[in-house]
Amino acid sequence: MSQSEIKLDHHRANRIGIEEAIYCAGKSDDQIGTILGQLRAVHKSCLLTRLSPESHARISAEFRPMLDYEPASRTAFFNWRARQTEPAQVAVLTAGSSDVPVAREAIRTLAYAHVDSLAVFDVGVAGLWRLTERMEEIRKYPVAIVAAGMDAALPSVIGGLFPGLIIAIPTSVGYGVAAGGATALNAILASCASGITTVNIDNGYGAACAALRVLNMSRRTGGAAVADEGDKRQPVAAWSAPSHAAKKPVC
Repeated sequence: MSQSEIKLDHHRANRIGIEEAIYCAGKSDDQIGTILGQLRAVHKSCLLTRLSPESHARISAEFRPMLDYEPASRTAFFNWRARQTEPAQVAVLTAGSSDVPVAREAIRTLAYAHVDSLAVFDVGVAGLWRLTERMEEIRKYPVAIVAAGMDAALPSVIGGLFPGLIIAIPTSVGYGVAAGGATALNAILASCASGITTVNIDNGYGAACAALRVLNMSRRTGGAAVADEGDKRQPVAAWSAPSHAAKKPVC
């Protein structure tokens, strides 16, 4: 393989605050090996996404000790060192357990950037009590990433209950007319809940990067997304339910 096929962007983090990630789907074993060799030569780390278990198994033994691989999300950290993380500022929700691999990609992308998160899985609208019992906790975070397939109702529900930034991920989960996530994407785009943003189908990595851009800019401008008061976490300008919230709605 020619080295000219690979040209890494080592300075991306200096420009946008997020390092280049390596999208492994469609890359040959030689290309992946070359990339890892170039990174090792300059003592760089990287996040690998869409690295299948089969591709991971074929990576050269010389690189294997430098990889932290998670099959569920198909992500790997190369030459990465953990460090103390900030208090979690992102809640990552899924409608169903089938959405978890996509959510795990988002969680792992945040973790690579040393950002902790709260995982709230399997809280879809078919059993809404599962969500309502966690909403008080979820509201304490400035950012929510919400992964949902089928009719993707969950992001709209969160949009009516959560005051912070909502990044929806339509997933390809669902039968027939779910159309591989197209129905979920269209449902999110057509949502009546104002201000929901969305990424492409199954793009947990992209959702995490959107959250990182917001958090990075908050740091640069001196903003504090979350204020800690002892053991009680509260959002800045904390949201509280209006006094009429418990009343029977007028139909």
